[in-house]
Amino acid sequence: MKRIHKERDRLLRRLARVAGLVGTAGALACLLVPGTAAPGELAIGALLCLAIALLVILHTERGALLPAIGVVAGAMTFILVLGSAPVLDAGTATAMSAMGGAAAASVGTTLVVRHRGGLLVAALIAAVLCSVWIGAGQIHDARAIVATTFAGWAVTATLGTWIDRAISLAASRLEEVGRAHEAERLASELEAQQRQDARVLHDTVLATLSLLAHSGVGVGPTALRQQAGDDARLLRLLRLGAPLDAGSTAIFSPESDDDALSTTFESVRQRFARMGLDVNWHGAGQLVLPRETLDALLGALGECLENVRRHSGVKEADVTVTDDERMVRAMVTDTGAGFEPGAIDGGRLGYAESVVGRLHTVGGRARVFSSPGSGTTVMLEVPKP
Repeated sequence: MKRIHKERDRLLRRLARVAGLVGTAGALACLLVPGTAAPGELAIGALLCLAIALLVILHTERGALLPAIGVVAGAMTFILVLGSAPVLDAGTATAMSAMGGAAAASVGTTLVVRHRGGLLVAALIAAVLCSVWIGAGQIHDARAIVATTFAGWAVTATLGTWIDRAISLAASRLEEVGRAHEAERLASELEAQQRQDARVLHDTVLATLSLLAHSGVGVGPTALRQQAGDDARLLRLLRLGAPLDAGSTAIFSPESDDDALSTTFESVRQRFARMGLDVNWHGAGQLVLPRETLDALLGALGECLENVRRHSGVKEADVTVTDDERMVRAMVTDTGAGFEPGAIDGGRLGYAESVVGRLHTVGGRARVFSSPGSGTTVMLEVPKP
């Protein structure tokens, strides 16, 4: 059973218990008023009240059907015993109404949901007994008591049915929300994976193809051959079904099997040294970061250096790495041609995804400072755990 249905049954049982015990206690309190009932009737009535209270507790503990029928039968017996007295005063009539309209009717809250057949049986018992008593003339002023009893049954049955339908409607709405959330989560994961795939392909295969298209200008045959070999290993992994992000670090350290959180930027420097770009490193040479954050920083840093190599017109760049208690910062600086930052096309994959998108996925950001003829500085920031 779904949790919401269990909570529904628990709520209905609590309502039934409160109504049953309040009705029983009210009936007993009316009998205890001096002069209301004879000693014998008081003793029998008190015993019946205790028995009915026990049956109410048993029924509301598990929602069992037999104790519920026992509650109805006990309540009708209580009414029969007190109603057969020669004189029926107001206190006794009130006790009988409380027993029939509250204590007996309380089980209708649960029976209408869990035992629809049980509700019918209990209602038939009450109707038959009341009809017999009325026909035999054993209950004085029976109309008020019968009306109170059936009114109580109507209220509890209606309340139980309303709660059941309201909770069922809420459950269906929650299921719809859950399905929509699951669909949105799957779509978000698919989009994130597609973005990651695009970043990796842009930084590896597409970069190598671009070099080949330009006949490898500025890059030696050995470096180009090694870069193509790294890309070939990545494509081989993809053909075997490995996820793209498993090969994303291959552009920095394709032979490394180190899974520790601590690593250096040496692999990045070596890669661009092979490509003809000298990278001067300043500051921290080793960082302790979660693998996902470190990969995002290295990927964005590699793309920035690739842009320096391809667009700045210089053969040297500086990377300054600093950190504090909250952030790790990597500043990439060159003295090349520079550009107008406002002229960057936000839809360009290299900047929008390989730099900004990568850092955004781990809570980081990128800032560009440049002007034509004055070089470029890119500030990369990622948070510490």
